[in-house]
Amino acid sequence: MSISEAEAVVMEALWEKHPQGADEVLAIVSTRTGWAEPTVKTLLNRLLNKGAIQARKEGRRYLYSPVLARGDWVQQQSAGLLERLFGGRVAPLVAHFSERGRLSRRDIAELKKLIAELGDEQ
Repeated sequence: MSISEAEAVVMEALWEKHPQGADEVLAIVSTRTGWAEPTVKTLLNRLLNKGAIQARKEGRRYLYSPVLARGDWVQQQSAGLLERLFGGRVAPLVAHFSERGRLSRRDIAELKKLIAELGDEQ
């Protein structure tokens, strides 16, 4: 499922807390982006049409909840990024950040721990 950057902002609000009405989503999203009500409602409708969210009528309003799990979306995004930029390989991605000084000592320690754990599994 393809989610645009703008739609992802709305999804983040719904992943944080759900269900929410359009007014609640607007309050969260507008503080982050400055978007007006029509923009947020358009994005909610797009996400509904894609099947990424669902709506349940409660009284005179609709409550929105995610159908697409954040973990599934992150997996899709990261796999696409790796494939497009690094031929599907993780090592060149890490090397890219290392060469540009973007890995902190904490990042390096976490990577070493992960590699050690992966080595123990094999």
